[in-house]
Amino acid sequence: MLKEMNIAKAVFLDRDGTINVERDYLFRCEEFEFISGVPEAIKKLNDAGFLVVVVTNQSGVARGYYSEADVMLLHDFVEQQLALYSARVDGFYFCPHHPDKGQPPYRKVCRCRKGAAGMLLDAARDFQIDLSQSYIVGDKLADVEAGLAVDSTPILVLTGHGEREKEKIPPSTQVCSNLSTAVDFICEVK
Repeated sequence: MLKEMNIAKAVFLDRDGTINVERDYLFRCEEFEFISGVPEAIKKLNDAGFLVVVVTNQSGVARGYYSEADVMLLHDFVEQQLALYSARVDGFYFCPHHPDKGQPPYRKVCRCRKGAAGMLLDAARDFQIDLSQSYIVGDKLADVEAGLAVDSTPILVLTGHGEREKEKIPPSTQVCSNLSTAVDFICEVK
């Protein structure tokens, strides 16, 4: 008898400009600041049964501004801050590469840098996620493109770079003012 496999639904979240206030090349914990309502929105996703997975381009590593260890320390800090709201992120994935900035081994074309979908595919493998039943929320065209590449539903938020990026996205893309309203939309559709 075959054991039935649990397939999860996920909401992939961009970090900078979606979860936290946009700061160029953020890596210091003392500079991290949630956008209003974000911890509560993540808790709502947790309670609704979605996996929450952060997928973030971090070209500051390639550019030599900070290290991969610095990114992981910041993500640990984010987890600690979310725990204060009984909220959690199930996985953090980041791309340290840039196609033409920085030094090898980080200066390269890769499969993980959004608009490519490598981070989503890695998370889908690690957590047995059904990408076609999942969402990606971010403030840039690259987030939308990554979601479309794997048949996930993209949502552009107008925080961070979103207001400027909205002219670039396909017209069928859902647009929300912030993560809180995106989560309300996701939970209504669910």
